[in-house]
Amino acid sequence: MSTVHFDQVTKRFGKTTAVDSMSLDIVDGEFMVLLGPSGCGKSTALRMIAGLESITEGSLSIDGEVVNHVDPRKRGIAMVFQSYALYPNLTVRKNIESPLNAKDVPPDDGGPPRRLNAEERNTRVVEAARMLDLEPYLDRKPGALSGGQRQRVALARAIVARAKVLLMDEPLSNLDAKLRAQTRAELIDLHERLGGTVVYVTHDQIEAMTMADRIVLLREGRIEQQGAPLELYERPATKYVAGFLGSPSMNFIPCTLSVAEDYGTVMLPDVVTLSLPPSRVAALAPFRDRSLLLGIRPEHLSRATGEHRRG
Repeated sequence: MSTVHFDQVTKRFGKTTAVDSMSLDIVDGEFMVLLGPSGCGKSTALRMIAGLESITEGSLSIDGEVVNHVDPRKRGIAMVFQSYALYPNLTVRKNIESPLNAKDVPPDDGGPPRRLNAEERNTRVVEAARMLDLEPYLDRKPGALSGGQRQRVALARAIVARAKVLLMDEPLSNLDAKLRAQTRAELIDLHERLGGTVVYVTHDQIEAMTMADRIVLLREGRIEQQGAPLELYERPATKYVAGFLGSPSMNFIPCTLSVAEDYGTVMLPDVVTLSLPPSRVAALAPFRDRSLLLGIRPEHLSRATGEHRRG
């Protein structure tokens, strides 16, 4: 079981609060995406899981064990960085193998973590290289690879140690648009084949919507809303969530709601009136005669037919 639990976790840098009283459960086998703009606290939260940032207040657990003061090497995690962080002087083979030389890892026979022998290390390297189409490049150095190939090397290095939790910090941001789309598909396929728990940080809503089992949208160090991608898109809890997700973004129009027993209307500026669907009348009745905002996504608008146009 590979779970991560934030219990009222806060991280401060001097007087600046980067993560503010975060409580969050990441379940075993989940592909969780921390989404939000720059400075919202998503990378700081990821780095606290990795042990690269200390925790100011609260507790963080992995598989039920509080790891606030546990050395990063003993947390059972692996991390893929935005910059790839490969060793330029080592071959692809040696880069992938490097975690197996640096620490005890769970062997494939199910025993306790230990240092693997040369044959076991080679088996894992070859397996990861085959999985990520890196076999032709094992004897090359990173400088001879494309950005996409270097990213796959970083992924291979992360998976060979059989980590409990795989952490990814904006791993696709250095790739061009076509390669990002291809690599997104590869990551989804890799997660389906390997299982395991993934925590993925991005500011890119397309990545979040297409890859996540669950999205946690952060704003100024706090969780604004969390849920399945379509849940956040179709039922945003706040104006911020509604405006953040979607491209082009949602249109917001001031309006007044009028509700009778069996019908309702929305009054927009310039004396425009929209009728409410009967199924929504009862649910919206408590908001009658109040000033509201109507949110309309661009894809839900269509051109009126000729007979309804005003001359």
